[in-house]
Amino acid sequence: MRNINKIIIHCTATPAGREVAVSEIDCWHRARGFRCIGYHYVIHLDGSIERGRHESETGAHCKGFNSHSIGVCYVGGLEASGNPADTRTPAQKKALVKLVAELRGRYPQATVHGHNEFAAKACPCFRVRDEFGG
Repeated sequence: MRNINKIIIHCTATPAGREVAVSEIDCWHRARGFRCIGYHYVIHLDGSIERGRHESETGAHCKGFNSHSIGVCYVGGLEASGNPADTRTPAQKKALVKLVAELRGRYPQATVHGHNEFAAKACPCFRVRDEFGG
């Protein structure tokens, strides 16, 4: 099993209210040369959580950190105008808290981060450390 020390939160960078299927993200990632979806989990607008890559597999979501992290992505992250924004629905917020708690239970040494802590991006469009600490 991989030595997981980070949980990294992402957004799909899609407009608020637009649902995105895991299969669509998989297509985006394959078009970029990945072998499949790079995230381990995707949180849909209704709060349902769908698996991407298996946790035992190295992700493709945060350059330089993939080998020892779990990638979690929520659908959304942009206002209708295209500006970055925290567009999480109440169901997504609840599901994210639950999923992060489960992951911390499996990987107690893991810290929680936003993608923007490792790349010059707005993703995930909210302050992860304010909600989840380090």
